[in-house]
Amino acid sequence: MQPDRFFITGIQQVGVGTTSVNDSWKWFAKMFGTDICILEDDTVAERMLPYTGGHPRKRHAAIAVNLQGGGGLEIWQYSQRKPKPADFQIQVGDMGIFCTKIKCRNTESAHRYATSIWDKVSPIVTGPDGKTTFFIEDPEGNWFQAVQDDYILIDEGKEFGGVIGCMIGVKDMDGARKVYSDLLGYNKVIYNEYGHFDDLAWMAGGSGEFRRTLVCRPDKAVGAFSPLLPTGYIELVQCRDREPRRIFEGRYWGDPGFIQICFDVSNMNDLGKYCAEHGHPFTVDSCPDGKQFNMGDASGRFTYIEDQDGNLIEFVETYRIAVAKRLGWYISLLYRKREKALPKLLFRAMKMNRKKFD
Repeated sequence: MQPDRFFITGIQQVGVGTTSVNDSWKWFAKMFGTDICILEDDTVAERMLPYTGGHPRKRHAAIAVNLQGGGGLEIWQYSQRKPKPADFQIQVGDMGIFCTKIKCRNTESAHRYATSIWDKVSPIVTGPDGKTTFFIEDPEGNWFQAVQDDYILIDEGKEFGGVIGCMIGVKDMDGARKVYSDLLGYNKVIYNEYGHFDDLAWMAGGSGEFRRTLVCRPDKAVGAFSPLLPTGYIELVQCRDREPRRIFEGRYWGDPGFIQICFDVSNMNDLGKYCAEHGHPFTVDSCPDGKQFNMGDASGRFTYIEDQDGNLIEFVETYRIAVAKRLGWYISLLYRKREKALPKLLFRAMKMNRKKFD
């Protein structure tokens, strides 16, 4: 049970390393509708040294969301170092994030749309929860799962919404639950199943034997961005018939693939104390001196912890964000009640931050 002195609103974004921010963003915007720019930055990543070979690395990064609701994608590319893809076939259950869950308004219509513009789309299948779903492989080999969700913040007529969770390969399910359920509060179990699963068969290694546990938070989301992030799921997947590999084995954070799951939080200092007390201290802290970290037009504080397998979990406390950049309209979250949700009007205004592609 989390203490009241801090809170986690929800899954803010999943990071995805790529060989080209522009190409990946264009594809994500067309397929998933993530065309609202929260921030874009092309500077040096100086605070991630434990995960970038001990050296600051120049990079191009952007965070994009879909205003229909759900978390964003942090699209990340090394600028002066050639990104290094995995030199082996990533399989279901390999340690790390191997699949990101994307919300859709209707499985059948979203499937028709996806197959009309892209060929690497699975058939519609049924998951362990009895609901229909399907999978998509992007141009760089990343897997996404379409999950039907009825909630829509601002209806823009798109088939897909934003990020609603991810699948994380873990070595030991019970050990992983101590982090994701006990520490982060995702402790409502939707299913906990053992065996072979037809819905995974389309992905490499998906015909194996697994333990799968899908969890979510039992309480209603609170915080400034709760209208955008009302729902989120974490699915932990443990191989039972083979030894899983580390997805980022021999590579750096930021190389191609899903690089972290990020949670929107408030009261970072207290969260840090809580994590340390439970054996997972911050491994990275952008502002240990209490100052603000600026990234593009936004500012805040970010930190990282590792789960029991070394998979990266990011926390972000937002201090300032662009509502309508062209109008010079920004909002500060430092001097408002952190539990209070931002009004829908502000999210509507973010339409002015829509990214245009050639």
